[in-house]
Amino acid sequence: MLALLDRAVAGTQAGEFDAIVTGPVHKGIINDAGIAFTGQTEYLTERTRGARAVMMLVTGELRVALATTHLPLRAVSAAISCDLLCEIAGILARDLTRRFGIREPRIAVCGLNPHAGEGGHFGDEEQRVIAPAIARLRAAGVRASGPLPADTVFVPRILADYDAVLAMYHDQGLPVVKHAGFATAVNVTLGLPVIRTSPDHGTAFDLAGTGRADCRSLTAAVELAARLAAQPR
Repeated sequence: MLALLDRAVAGTQAGEFDAIVTGPVHKGIINDAGIAFTGQTEYLTERTRGARAVMMLVTGELRVALATTHLPLRAVSAAISCDLLCEIAGILARDLTRRFGIREPRIAVCGLNPHAGEGGHFGDEEQRVIAPAIARLRAAGVRASGPLPADTVFVPRILADYDAVLAMYHDQGLPVVKHAGFATAVNVTLGLPVIRTSPDHGTAFDLAGTGRADCRSLTAAVELAARLAAQPR
């Protein structure tokens, strides 16, 4: 599998391929074989010498990027910083323009705590970290707004004002995406010098060989990769 990833990277960098679409892999099996492996995203970031990869889930016109990914919930507060949010939101804004053709994208930045902290009564991360990051982003020309309560930012009339949402952690953003389009959601890796998409599901070994697996997310990943590759640069 790693040889296939290497081949995909080499072919894409050489202009042979326009994009990379990866299927789900079981990280544990690769590690059990004695190969240190944290994931395809990390592997591709290393092989393409990308600075930072940003995970964004897409279904239809809903786009949700993550400030943190596979962390225990108790570790999220310490993981987010003003510098981190500025870097990730900057990559998000750049790739929404470069990859998706959205000029001056509007980004809704979620708060971390209930009701975006309720003025500091439910946590101070909004005042101490997130709001200063948004101010810095806006000063740099990024159209970021917030911090917005995560329980209302996904209301359709509010969501209509934005091109993407930046969620603070995995289970703040992904449940909404999977509810909106579980069978058609696509994972797009931003921040790489190549286009990479993948289906938004795991290996599901219990379905292998049964003929019951749903291929729509993989189909959507291929179709989105083709659309992104067709964008004028």
